Amino acid sequence: MVTPQITKPQINQYYSPRLFFLPNSRSAYKLERTQLLYQSYYLRKNRGLTSIRCIAGEMKGARVQGTPKPTESTKLKAILTVRASTVERFLDNLSPTQVLDNLQDLLGRSLLLELISSEVDTGSEKKTISAYAQKVSQDGQETKYESTFTVPNNFGEIGGVFVTNVYHNEIFLQDLILQNDKTGAAAATISCNSWIQPKSVSPDKRVFFTTKSYLPDQTPSGLKSLRKHELELKRGNGKGERKSTDRIYDYDTYNDLGDPDSGDRARPVLGGTKVFPYPRRCRTGRPQSKKDPKSETRSSTFYVPRDEDFSKVKQLQFSTTALTSLLHAALPSAQNVVIDTKSGFPNFNEITVLYNEGFQIPKVDGIGFFQTLIPRISDAIQDVSDKVLRFDVPEMLERDRFSWLRDEEFARQTLAGINPYAIQLVKELPMKSKLDPAIYGTAESAITTDIIEKEINGIMTAEEAVHQKKLFVVDYHDLLLPYVHKVRALEGTTLYGSRSLFFLTDEGILKPIAIELTRPPSPTTPEWRHVFVPSSDSTGSWLWKLAKAQVCAHDSGHHELISHWLRTHCSVEPYIIATHRQLSEMHPIYRLLHPHFRYTMKINALARQALISARGIIESSFSPLKYSMELSSVAYDQTWRFDLEALPADLIRRGMAVKDPAAEHGLKLVIDDYPFANDGLLIWSAIKNWVQEYISHYYPDSAQIKSDTELQAWWHEVRTRGHADKKDEPWWPILDTQESLTQTLTTIIWVASAHHAAVNFGQYDYAGFFPNRPTIARINMPTEDMTTDQLKNFLQKPEDTLLDSFPTQIQATVVMAVLNLLSTHSSDEEYLGGQAAGLTWLNDPVMKAAYDRFYTRLKEIEYKIDARNLDPKFRNRSGAGLVPYKLMKPFSDAGVTGMGIPNSISI
Repeated sequence: MVTPQITKPQINQYYSPRLFFLPNSRSAYKLERTQLLYQSYYLRKNRGLTSIRCIAGEMKGARVQGTPKPTESTKLKAILTVRASTVERFLDNLSPTQVLDNLQDLLGRSLLLELISSEVDTGSEKKTISAYAQKVSQDGQETKYESTFTVPNNFGEIGGVFVTNVYHNEIFLQDLILQNDKTGAAAATISCNSWIQPKSVSPDKRVFFTTKSYLPDQTPSGLKSLRKHELELKRGNGKGERKSTDRIYDYDTYNDLGDPDSGDRARPVLGGTKVFPYPRRCRTGRPQSKKDPKSETRSSTFYVPRDEDFSKVKQLQFSTTALTSLLHAALPSAQNVVIDTKSGFPNFNEITVLYNEGFQIPKVDGIGFFQTLIPRISDAIQDVSDKVLRFDVPEMLERDRFSWLRDEEFARQTLAGINPYAIQLVKELPMKSKLDPAIYGTAESAITTDIIEKEINGIMTAEEAVHQKKLFVVDYHDLLLPYVHKVRALEGTTLYGSRSLFFLTDEGILKPIAIELTRPPSPTTPEWRHVFVPSSDSTGSWLWKLAKAQVCAHDSGHHELISHWLRTHCSVEPYIIATHRQLSEMHPIYRLLHPHFRYTMKINALARQALISARGIIESSFSPLKYSMELSSVAYDQTWRFDLEALPADLIRRGMAVKDPAAEHGLKLVIDDYPFANDGLLIWSAIKNWVQEYISHYYPDSAQIKSDTELQAWWHEVRTRGHADKKDEPWWPILDTQESLTQTLTTIIWVASAHHAAVNFGQYDYAGFFPNRPTIARINMPTEDMTTDQLKNFLQKPEDTLLDSFPTQIQATVVMAVLNLLSTHSSDEEYLGGQAAGLTWLNDPVMKAAYDRFYTRLKEIEYKIDARNLDPKFRNRSGAGLVPYKLMKPFSDAGVTGMGIPNSISI
């Protein structure tokens, strides 16, 4: 064998890839470029190696393990895309392990690929074909790798690939494309979109399947065991504490909201009991609390499976420390920022200063109070020694700074605001409580027919108004009344049971006519309840404003805790866990649902960390304080039903629509101009049509649905483990027909996309000016106790009483900062019907055409919504100073836009 001596000038002659063996070594290296060969030459020279022994013949580094090279074969090129942000790469290049990884790239042994055949060979799986992938280019966030395989013609259809990460750092593999090395024709596409841990961390090979979907009984014989094994790995064994690199999905109760080992932070476990039923979260396996073995200890980080974490782009824009900083830095340090943490705003001018001149930011341990919290807000901070925090002007305030005072706007927001899920039709009078009157007082509402008829100017009787479907109510009486005395025992807050009654005018708009506030009896105090109505006299007018502030605080709590957190974030997490545990990644239903689960588990973990935890932002800023999460459990117990989470069913339940086969969507709305429902039904129908086409393609026969073992196991686990406290309810759908499966999947996609968008992305526009939607009412109504100084002060200066009722300065600014964050679309947002990572059905011409139709329909809906917002006949969305209803517009730019429906609960 010839051993040529290679000198520096000769290296340029060896530009094309070749395989070399180092002297006295059995390791082979593929030197790919002149630059790398120079590096290799100097590396060996410095180690005393001045020659390289060349093996005769060109080799590509691929071989069939355990078999000789076949005489008839095809050469395939694999092109891998590894994604990383520029920031991530810059930081990683500074680490010692990255230096070692750079050497791995030099030696060409960084990623080992093994092609998997879909077929078996005499009863056993065929041998894989292996090759190392080598880095060939780097462009921005993407790095390309290539390798070449010699594939025997009898190898069969390629079903997937094993990937072994020989680096010392994890990598994010976006996809792998196999193509004919000569013709360039595509041979297979493998969508990965997953973090792959180094072999030293996770010795198991990662398997990725091609984009071809299979029901369980259609699985090619060569992939059956791999399909089963991959699911077993993701389920784990239910033992031990999870590590950040794990890919394990399992269930646990909400036993980590409190911290029993730290003072007064003990909280009840939500889920697993009849007292506090609740959906399940992802198991973390942390040690038990010393004082309460049923509770789990807390830590600085909350586990989510590795692929559920934010991308680097998302992390930078969200700021991974934003929420925790608000809790752990802002609130304890508040005394250094404002003179008194219990102090409200002294006048309304000080509120508008937040947007005009800004809020002075004193230094806290040398760090600006808000500057380290949310970078987006800090963009407005002046680069001077005395820095100020200036909030963006919310759209509602920008359009009409006085709109929050108008009764018509108060009513309009029940239909076109951020909590359109609360209003319901009044079906009988008097309205009655379902609570035990022996404990909670009079069951019948204090809003009598006389009051109703007086407030509607006698144009019809109260009974006629009910019959003609003219009366509507936002009813928090039974939900809040059992907690009134508990909450009132806490400092700095108050609570009532409440009902807000509205009348539908001939113009199609709602008019508020009465607010009922109730304090139940206690061993020391009698029942107190009062009905407040709009008034033209000074005292009555101010009492009406104060009553509206009370019920707005109730509605803010209901919105954030129930319409938003419980019905979207919390209820969807069990669907995600079950999907990963029971549906193979080659299952068509997994591939349909997966885009709708992006980032949800991560944002939920962050919520448990800082938003909904003991003494977190919700507990510190909303009326129920420490009882906030208990209330969400009560709501789950009393009102949550999967079958009623579908938009049409929800509207019918609340009496806001009736079935009408002749009407569009099969429903007739009771209020014709109901912007959320008008636009939402368009989106619901578009989703359902897309899902119907998808289901018909993969399940042409309903018998296939019944016999799909993975699908049935998935749905069984959603019911019996994910929502275990409601597992025996009779209303759970049975998946046995195309119709039932379509309805179930449409409901899940609706909740994860459009329902969440409706209650989330308008938060800053409407609640960024907190007098419109205060999160807390801090003082009682002045007429509740006629002997106190509060009544005297109210009569002397009622504006001060209203300001004292509003959140404190620290409560208001913290909530405003959070709502700004939660209302923001990141630049890597993936929208309903748009382009997204891992849409495997795009490789199927039939499904691609169906998805294109879905996208086209969504664009049509977008234009239709724009037209509605310009039409003056729709008075609940079009008019002087009104915020147009845009929350159901499917697409959006980045930032706070008040529109856009992401695929998933991504914020």
